Amino acid sequence: MNMSRSVAAALAAALLFGASTPFAKQLVGDIAPILLAGLLYLGSGIGLWVFRLTRDCRVGVPHLSGREWLWLLGAIVSGGVAGPVLLMVGLSHTSAAQASLLLNLEAVLTAVLAWVVFHENAGRRVVVGMLLIVVGGLLLALPRGGSVASGGALGNLAVAAACLCWALDNNLTRKVSATDALFLAGTKGLVAGATNTGLALALGHSLPIWPLVVESMAVGLAGYGVSLVLFVLALRGLGSARTGAYFSTAPFMGAVIAIAGYGEPTSTAFWLAAALMGAGVWLHITERHDHMHTHEPLLHSHPHVHDAHHQHQHDFPWDGTEPHTHLHRHEAITHRHPHYPDIHHQHRHDR
Repeated sequence: MNMSRSVAAALAAALLFGASTPFAKQLVGDIAPILLAGLLYLGSGIGLWVFRLTRDCRVGVPHLSGREWLWLLGAIVSGGVAGPVLLMVGLSHTSAAQASLLLNLEAVLTAVLAWVVFHENAGRRVVVGMLLIVVGGLLLALPRGGSVASGGALGNLAVAAACLCWALDNNLTRKVSATDALFLAGTKGLVAGATNTGLALALGHSLPIWPLVVESMAVGLAGYGVSLVLFVLALRGLGSARTGAYFSTAPFMGAVIAIAGYGEPTSTAFWLAAALMGAGVWLHITERHDHMHTHEPLLHSHPHVHDAHHQHQHDFPWDGTEPHTHLHRHEAITHRHPHYPDIHHQHRHDR
C-alpha cells in the first residue's frame, strides 16, 4: 500500500471511529458502559467474520509464527480487554471532561512506545506534526469556559492506564499488520466482545431490548470493526506513530459530524483545533525520509505486487494477477529510496 492510500485509510478509520461516538453517546443512558463496550466489540467481531467467511467461503487461519501469535494475543488483551475495563473504572471515578482530556494521551504514548521501545524512526516534522494534532485534540476536549472539573487520582490513573494499554495495542498490532486485516480485527472483536459482555453479565447487568442490542452492534461494526480494518491497513504503510497521529483526528471528525448532523454551534476553539490538526497532517504528508538502508531476510505473507521489494519466484502455478497473497521470502538487500516505517522498513537508524 502506497503512502497516499495508507494516509487515506488512517483518516477514514478516524472518521468512522469519530462518527461512532455521537451514536454511542445516545446509547450510554440505556446500557451499562461495560456492557455497551462488549456489544460494540461483539458487533465488530461477528460482522467482520461473517464478511470474511463470505469472501473466502472457508474459515482459514493465516500463517503466523509463534511470536506473531503472541503479538496478536497481547494486542487483544491490552487493547480489547484491559483498555475498555480500565476506562470504565476511570469514568466511575472522574469527570467525563477530565477523561476526555486524558484520552489524548493515547496518541502520545503510542508514539513514545513506537520510538523508544520498538525503535520506529521519527524525524522533526513527524514529532511536531504529532504534537500539533494532539494539542488540537486537547482544545476540542476542553469544556466551554476552559475549565476542567477535577477527578480523583484513581480515576485519572485508570484512564491513563487505559491509554497505555491502547498504545501498546497499536504497536503490537503493527507487528502483525501484514496479516489479513479482517482476521485480525474480527478475532479481536470476538474475543474482546465476548470477554467484556461476559464480565458485564457476571456483574449483574442485563441485556437491553433487542433493538438496542442490534443498534449497538451495528455501531460497533462500523466504528470499531471497519475502522480497525482500515487502521491495520494504515499500520502496514505508515507505522504506529504516524498512524496513531492521523487517528487522533477522530475527535475533530466527530465534532464535524455533530455540527453538521445535530446543529451544534462552532467555537473559536473548534476552528483553532481544525487549523492545528490540518497543519499536523500536512507536516506528516509532506515528510520525506530517504537514506541507504538494509533489509534483513524475512518470511511473511501479505498482498503484494512484484516491485523492488518483491523479486521472488513462485513454487505454484500463477496467472500473473497482481496484487496477490502468499507466503514469500525476502532476501537481504541494501538500497536507497524514500520510505516510511512500513512492514518492510522496520530497521534501526544511526541518526
